[in-house]
Amino acid sequence: MSLPTPLIETLGSVAAIMATARDPWWIIASAAAALHGAEPVTVADVDLLLSVEDINRILPMLGIEPYRGPSNPLFRSEVLAKWPAPPVPVDLMAGFEHRVGDAWHPVWPTTRQAIMIGSETLYVPERDELRRIIAGFGRPKDLERASLLAALTSPP
Repeated sequence: MSLPTPLIETLGSVAAIMATARDPWWIIASAAAALHGAEPVTVADVDLLLSVEDINRILPMLGIEPYRGPSNPLFRSEVLAKWPAPPVPVDLMAGFEHRVGDAWHPVWPTTRQAIMIGSETLYVPERDELRRIIAGFGRPKDLERASLLAALTSPP
């Protein structure tokens, strides 16, 4: 797996702050696809999915406040924050849901795979579950990432 240095630095920062988490957490979307070895994947930000309890404890440690993002017809979070300090921005999302038709569906993976980057442990949904989550978002870039994940044959 070949990851750009700014992403590796950011993932180290994520692992360090999430060591204080009490509940399961996951990196999802493009960064998770890259961690699984999907290529080529552009990672513009790291999407971090965590519990409401953990986000409410971690945001003060980071010195950031939750914000209300612009209304999105496909996604919403109970608590949303952007951590701009790492080289690649991190979106922290708790109570994250995506819309399918007229209904909102929570995104809370049932699998949790540890991936080591150096001495740091990061968590992502297992490949098939990540592929289903990403494909469920339905945007062209998500469908492309899901296809790249489906084409992988060996573990990361």
